[in-house]
Amino acid sequence: SGEHADKPQEFVNRVMGGTIPAQYISACQKGFMDGMREGFMVGHPIVGVRMVLEDGAAHSVDSSELAFRLATFYAFSEAFKATKPRILEPIMTVEVSAPIEFQGNVLGTINKRKGIIVDTESQEDYCSVVAEVPLNNMFGYSTELRSGTQGKGEFSMEYKRHAPVYPEVQEELIKEHQKKMAEKK
Repeated sequence: SGEHADKPQEFVNRVMGGTIPAQYISACQKGFMDGMREGFMVGHPIVGVRMVLEDGAAHSVDSSELAFRLATFYAFSEAFKATKPRILEPIMTVEVSAPIEFQGNVLGTINKRKGIIVDTESQEDYCSVVAEVPLNNMFGYSTELRSGTQGKGEFSMEYKRHAPVYPEVQEELIKEHQKKMAEKK
């Protein structure tokens, strides 16, 4: 979820008794980092994950750096998918100002873009609206705002935080990614 988005990834080695030879621990960490970079849902990096390596097994013939790296990568992939992970998107603070007669239009355009109104103010003949809106929903907003306010509306936006996308959006993103991956094969 979004509360872990700003936490760095962490790899913790708690292997006791040499069940994984010391020379392969860095390969395990590399396998974890490969998974963090690649992501398993839509091909984007994973954030805010801690992996604790506690045990493993080595074989005198089959053990290699690549084997441990791949084993860790696939173990991380399975564990990650079992946690019901969420895709995060950037949420922007959007400030809109427009003549007061267009306040209804402004509020409507923000609601249409799944924005959450945080504050509204009216001063003489102008209104200002502050909202939190997913960045992806802001594309084309300038044109829509100008059209709905006879060219008199203005807005600015600034990054606020990351938050989970809606479940139906997540499903669609995963399906699109799987389709792209199937086309590559």
